[in-house]
Amino acid sequence: MITLVRRAAALCALGAALTACGTTGAEQTPRPAPSAPAPSPSPARTPTLAPGPGGLTPVFEHGPRTAGTKDGKLVALTFDADMTADQGPRAASGERFDNPRLIATLRKLKVPATVFMTGRWAEEYPDEARSIGRDPRFEIANHSYSHYAYTDDCYGLPTVSEDRMRADLERAYTAFGKAGVPNPMPYFRFPGGCYDKAALKELSATGVTAVQWDVVSGDAFATDADAVTRQVLDGVRPGSVVVMHCTRSAAPVTEEVVRAVVPELRRQGYRFVKVSELIGAANGRR
Repeated sequence: MITLVRRAAALCALGAALTACGTTGAEQTPRPAPSAPAPSPSPARTPTLAPGPGGLTPVFEHGPRTAGTKDGKLVALTFDADMTADQGPRAASGERFDNPRLIATLRKLKVPATVFMTGRWAEEYPDEARSIGRDPRFEIANHSYSHYAYTDDCYGLPTVSEDRMRADLERAYTAFGKAGVPNPMPYFRFPGGCYDKAALKELSATGVTAVQWDVVSGDAFATDADAVTRQVLDGVRPGSVVVMHCTRSAAPVTEEVVRAVVPELRRQGYRFVKVSELIGAANGRR
């Protein structure tokens, strides 16, 4: 039976997030992947999960819940750099899908983070993609090229057909390579967080680990930074993966939220890590 990952607690916030990175309303099929081979993700030593039942793409939602071990209380902040395949005209008219101030704040606060980037975003902001990708404090992971959904009925997003899913994922890695991003991670976040067994099967040959989350920040379209901060702090547990956004027009308070959340979680004894470290910690507990 096909199981869509849609948590009731996150539905409203996630729906807003998808509206933030939505489309003009016209369903456009992503262009085929270039004939040149996509650059390989990070080396095999990068922590990944073993394939799921039947060899399906594995799905990671959070790290170990235990605290007081050598790993301590770990939490990963993740940021979706969303831009859909058909949003070029909006960017050309002045809409900003990047957030340099957020990245600068993460650097100032010395916070490791994982950025799930669409290939279209990397094409629009190649200098920023390259700067993030070359900073050892960050890691770039795959959020598809098009930000079109990999299932039907995913918050109104246009869809990628099953036979184009792998090409859409690989085209994002090609875009990262053209932008000068070294060693993008073998992690994939489904647009909208929507997936089913068919999507997991189609992507299994790529070797990626699908990365979801267990804490929705609610930062998309939010104007009350305090409310978003409370939602994050109330949701975080040891091993949590927090989903936020790196798009200033769609998530204007995220940088302010980070400035509030980081010192408070550190006061509570949390240590910020990238997703790769959380997956490594999870592998070590098996």
